[in-house]
Parts: sequence; structure tokens; C-alpha cells
Amino acid sequence: MKISLTDHGSGIMFRFAEAIGAIVKGRFIYIPENKGGGFITGFNWGNLRMMIRNYHLNEEVLIERVNEFAEGQEDVIFLLSSVFPSNEKELASEKASVLICKHAVSSVMAMPSNTIFSSITIAVSKQYLHSFFGTVKHPIVESVLEAKDNFVFETGISSEIIKTATEILNQSVPESFESHFYKLKCEELLCYIFALLMQREAIPTSNMHIEDIKAIYAIKTHLETHLDEPPNIANLAIEARMSEPKLRKLFKQTFGKGVFEFYQSLRMQEAARLLKTNHLTISEVGYQLGFTNMSHFSRVFEQHIGMKPKKYSMKI
Repeated sequence: MKISLTDHGSGIMFRFAEAIGAIVKGRFIYIPENKGGGFITGFNWGNLRMMIRNYHLNEEVLIERVNEFAEGQEDVIFLLSSVFPSNEKELASEKASVLICKHAVSSVMAMPSNTIFSSITIAVSKQYLHSFFGTVKHPIVESVLEAKDNFVFETGISSEIIKTATEILNQSVPESFESHFYKLKCEELLCYIFALLMQREAIPTSNMHIEDIKAIYAIKTHLETHLDEPPNIANLAIEARMSEPKLRKLFKQTFGKGVFEFYQSLRMQEAARLLKTNHLTISEVGYQLGFTNMSHFSRVFEQHIGMKPKKYSMKI
């Protein structure tokens, strides 16, 4: 299903609900059983908005959004994916990550079928961000606050983010306190996100054209779908239509890791998943991910996961 929506600056939550025939009760939108299950909810505090998604769809949905904001409105989007625990073993999960970009960059949303969307989206004005983080002296934080062109940063999910997100999902304060509670938790998440960004190497960042962003994410998709093949930077640069130095710089700027380091991290995350959910042997997992030397696989796994694969498989 393809849905085309226009965002005039207040979000698309209710227009999305109308498009799929969802049920609106107060601030909650419930996905009907014939379309999936779960809910969407959110708050709007003017310069700060938050949307909580905890649902799945039976049919794949692609949203094409056109942004028509008031002059001077420059919201920054923080999309925190896969931050809630899920007992839905039959459903796929989103990749856990935090995506940070200007509102204009997030113009297309793809929602695969039978996937649990457990995310928090925060939309915040640059003015509001300045009031909290304007005194922070770090190139990446300054880039988020000052960037006039498109930009995108992506980072992992910390345990602090998971804890706060779970508190948001399971809040038990009186209804009269809800708005204040959610706003405080929203600001808490922003603090944890910027803390993660500040752990990156403090080097100046470059502006990115929308085509650069698409190319970098095409490379990310290639790495995710070719975990048994070490990346060939020269070939990736040709496909991205950029020089190798530019590719390396923009990739590391976006994800905080070089291409090969990012690739190895993906491999080890998949290795941990296979050991946990598929109950494969260590050799089966290693060979499936392109390793021919199991001692080398064991060393790389320990570097990324914190323990050897044998101990990890026994733990689970």
C-alpha cells in the first residue's frame, strides 16, 4: 500500500491513521485487527513533539511525505528504532538505531509487513535544541544545531535509552501528570543521544547533499545484505559515484565507524542473533558469515560482543 501525505509542520500521525482506517481514541491510534495490531500515540508541546509507535502491519506500507513547513521552521528529527521489548516471536524486528536528520530528509517511510515497529520519534526545533545544548563544544553537536543543509547521523542504542524508552511505554503516573512526565522523558532521551554523539571523534563534519545521503545508505544496505563478502571500497565508490576518500569520510561521519569496522560490527551482531535464535553451531555461524578460520571468527566475535562465541552460546 502506498500512501501520499503532506506534513504542514504538526506531523502526519492522524492523517496516517485515517489512510489505513485506524481507530482514534483520545491521543491513541489503534491499528485495526484486519490491518495488524498495536497503537500509535504522541504529544505536541509546540517546539517539541514526540510520537510513540508500537504496532505491526499485515501489509507493507510505503509513505511518501511532502513537507510544507512555515518559513523558518527547521525541525530536527530523532528516530529511535527498536527501543521497546517485544514478545512477538513471529514478527521481525526493526534494526536498533538512532537516526538524526533534518525533517526534509525523512520524506519516505517504508514499513514492511509483519514487522514490529517499536520506536520513538522526536521532532524538535533548532531553537529548542539550542536552549539545551547550545553551549556544548563538539563538532557533531554543533553540526546538528547549526546545519543549514541536509545532514544525517546514525548511532546505536544505549542501555540508558532502552531504560528510558521502557519507562515511557510503561508509565503509571496520573493522567494529569502525563504531559509533563513525557516531556521530561523526551528531553532525557535527547541528552542520552547527544552523549552518544559526543563519544565520536571530534572532527569537523561536511555538509551532505541528498544524493550523497542516498548513496551512503545504499552502501549500508549493501553491507547488510552481503555479510559473507568483505566490502570492496573501490567498487562501492564507483557505484556511489564518489571518490574513495569522500566515501570513507561521509560513511564514518554518518555512522561513526569506517566501512570495514561497520561491516564487522554487522557480522558480529548477526552472529550473535544466529547463535541465540537459530541455535546453530559456532562453526555453522562462522562459515555462514564468510569465515574460514574459526579461531579468527572467535577473536572478532569477542572484540565486538565482549565474550567468545562458545561462552555466549552457553549463556543463552
